[in-house]
Amino acid sequence: MSPFAKKLKSAWLSNLRGDLLAGMVVALALVPEAIAFSIIAGVDPKVGLYASFCIAVVIAFVGGRPGMISAATGAMALLMITLVKEHGLQYLLAATLLTGVFQIIAGYLRLGDLMGFVSRSVVTGFVNALAILIFLAQLPELTDVTWHVYAMTAAGLGIIYLFPYVPKIGRIIPSPLVCILSLTVVAVLLGLEIRTVGDMGDLPDTLPVFLWPDVPLTLETLWIILPYSLPLAIVGLLESMMTATIVDDLTDTNSDKNRECKGQGVANIFSGLLGGMAGCAMIGQSVINVKSGGRTRLSTLSAGVFLLILVVFLGPWLSLIPMAALVAVMIMVSIGTFSWASIVNLKKHPLSTNIVMIATVIVVVATHNLAYGVFVGVLLAALFFANKVSHYMAVESSLNDEENVRTYRVLGQVFFRSADKFVAAFDFKEVLEKVVIDLTHAHFWDITAVSALDKVVIKLRREGTEVEVIGLNEASTTIVDHFGVHQKPDAVNQLMGH
Repeated sequence: MSPFAKKLKSAWLSNLRGDLLAGMVVALALVPEAIAFSIIAGVDPKVGLYASFCIAVVIAFVGGRPGMISAATGAMALLMITLVKEHGLQYLLAATLLTGVFQIIAGYLRLGDLMGFVSRSVVTGFVNALAILIFLAQLPELTDVTWHVYAMTAAGLGIIYLFPYVPKIGRIIPSPLVCILSLTVVAVLLGLEIRTVGDMGDLPDTLPVFLWPDVPLTLETLWIILPYSLPLAIVGLLESMMTATIVDDLTDTNSDKNRECKGQGVANIFSGLLGGMAGCAMIGQSVINVKSGGRTRLSTLSAGVFLLILVVFLGPWLSLIPMAALVAVMIMVSIGTFSWASIVNLKKHPLSTNIVMIATVIVVVATHNLAYGVFVGVLLAALFFANKVSHYMAVESSLNDEENVRTYRVLGQVFFRSADKFVAAFDFKEVLEKVVIDLTHAHFWDITAVSALDKVVIKLRREGTEVEVIGLNEASTTIVDHFGVHQKPDAVNQLMGH
C-alpha cells in the first residue's frame, strides 16, 4: 500500500462504523442548537442550519483536527445580534466572509502556536465554564413544563448511561442515538403533548445555493462589518483552538492548530457564500462525537451530510423528535465535559492555579463570552508565573578583606518583577575599593533588568568604587550591550533620561 493510500485510510476509513454512527448522533444534536443560535442572532433558522452543514463538511477536508465538529455556535451568534438588527442579513453574510479572511491570515501568521501560552488551568476553567453554559442552556426546556418532560428527560439519561452495559449491542450502537430514537417513538405512540424540534422553527426544504452578499463593495461597507468580523474571527479561533486541545486530550493525539485556523477561515467563507452565518468548533458536539466513537475526518463529514439530509429530506420526521431527548443528550455532554477532577484538585493544586481556573469559569459564565474568560485566565496565569519566577532570583556576596573587594553573585532570572529585588541586594554605602558583579548564573530578560544593572553600577561608581561585571551569557550580553548605558560616556545623564 502506497504512503498516500495509508494516509487516506488513516484519515478517513480507519473507523467506518464508529464515525458514521457518531456523525448521525451529532447531526441530530446539531439541529436544535443551530435553530436556537439563529434565533439568538436574529436570523431565519435556515441560516444557522445551512452554516452548520457547510462548515462541518468543509472543515472535514481542510481542518487540522480530525474528529472535531465545527458549526454555528452560540458564542459567535451573540456577537452578531447588533449587526443583524441594524444592517440586516446581507451585511452578516459579508461579515462572515471577512471573518474567514482574517482567520486564514491568522493561520499563515501561525497564531495557532499561541496556544502554547494558554496554561492547563485556563483550559480547565474554559472546559468547566462551557459545561456549565451547556447545562444552563437546557433549563428553558425544563421550565414551566408538564411532568412528561421531566419523565422523558430522566428516561433519556437512564438510556444514555445504562445502555452501554447491555451485552453485545451496548458498545456497538451509541447510547445517545438509542435515546433519541426510542424517546421519539414513545412520544409519537403515546401522543404526548411536549415540545419537539418542529416547534423550534420552520426547517428549510431546499438545498443551499451560492449567494454573493447583496452589499455595496465600498469602504463604508468595510467599516460597518469590520468591528464585527474581527471579534468573530478572534472568538472563533479561541473556541476552536481550545476545543482542539480538549479533543487532543480525549483522543491522545495531536493536531495542527495553524492548519485548523486556516480551515476555519475557509469553512466560514464557504458558509457566507451559501447563505450561512459564521461558526467555529463546538465543544459539546465534539465531545458527543468522540464519546459516540467518532475519530476521523469521516465523522465530521458524515455529521454535516446527515444534517443536510435530515433537514431537507427528512424534515417531517425530524420535527417529531422531542426536545426532552436532546436535552438529555446535552446534559450528558455537560456532565462529561466538566472536569470533576478539578474539584478534587482544589486541595492539591497551588492557590494561584485554582484562582486562574475559577476566574476563567466566572468570567465566561458571567459574560457568555469565551474570549473574555480566556483573556482574564491567561493574564492572571502570566502574572502569577512572573511572580513565582521572581522568587527564584537571589544575590549572594562575599568580602575579600585584604583587597577590600566584595563579590556579588547573582543567581536566577532578572526581569521586570525581580529587578527591584536585584537592586535592593547591593549595599551602596559600604566603603570598598572594588565590587565584582558575577552574573555567571543569572539571565537578564528585558530592559527593566538592564536598567537595574545600570542603576547598580552607576550608584557604586558614584560612591568611588571600581565596578567589574563578569559572567554575562551571550543572550544577556546582547541585550545589555544594546540597551545598557553604564559603559557609555555620560552614563548618569543617560540613565536619568531612561
